[in-house]
Amino acid sequence: MRVTVVGSGFVGATTAMRVVQKGLADVVLIDIVDGLPQGIALDIKESSPVEGFEPNITGTNEYKDTAGSDVVVITAGLPRQPGMSRMDLLGKNAGIVRDVVNNIVEGSPDAILVVVTNPLDEMTYLAAETSGFPKERVMGMAGVLDSSRLRYFIAEKLSVPPIEVEAMTLGSHGESMVPLPHHATVQGKPLTELVDDETLEGLYQRTRDAGAEIVALLKKGSAYYAPSASIAQMVNAIAGDTKETLPVCAWCTGQYGIDGVYVGVPAKLGTRGVEEIVELELSDGELAQLREAAEGIRAKCADLGKV
Repeated sequence: MRVTVVGSGFVGATTAMRVVQKGLADVVLIDIVDGLPQGIALDIKESSPVEGFEPNITGTNEYKDTAGSDVVVITAGLPRQPGMSRMDLLGKNAGIVRDVVNNIVEGSPDAILVVVTNPLDEMTYLAAETSGFPKERVMGMAGVLDSSRLRYFIAEKLSVPPIEVEAMTLGSHGESMVPLPHHATVQGKPLTELVDDETLEGLYQRTRDAGAEIVALLKKGSAYYAPSASIAQMVNAIAGDTKETLPVCAWCTGQYGIDGVYVGVPAKLGTRGVEEIVELELSDGELAQLREAAEGIRAKCADLGKV
């Protein structure tokens, strides 16, 4: 497999490192800044004797070097700054994503696109429209990240290892995130039996605000360790054709009563991209929240024609 990571900021660089170290694919790291992706690639290569992996990574400023990619991860774009919402980035990052996709399509017409650039849901829709690719070959990374954050916060609250917590979020990346309390377990026990409703809502709100919390602490830039780990998990599912079910921003065609919009849903991932959207049993309230999130995304995507 050949994976291109567009953007050599912290998210892109860390994603490239994780994919190469895990041996998931050959990686091409591309950026418009001369020397930046080349330097990062060389640094990663020089770590290979210590970490014990094959240094299959190339840094470049030329899109021709990305030709023949199986997966393209788009991290390019302006990061959030303190006080900025994801929607503040809409106009600025729309132009960047359009340019990236137009350059990628020429050399990698059969690629699967994984969009990371914020605002995530809208940029995923824009990448699909710009590329003209089948919708199942364009997806966004958000649900894996939000779910990981929620799992950690639950583990921290209950003083258990994070790996022993299972939880999933759907919907939009941000305020319209839809948690699924009845699908969450801690060491095999239902989460709803271990904490009260007030604690649950506190965990969910912290998850919704998790990105902004890190932005405020860093004072400049945004999160990259958890996002890159989430991207790598998606790349592993695609490259390894694992059919693993992960929460991703995917195109719905009637599932959950939602049609013709990108929204966060559970999906089986493989070499064909989103191979199946998995319909979980949701409560009436969860289903209503998910549909509301989808309509909110639909409305915001309509604004893309103005930028």
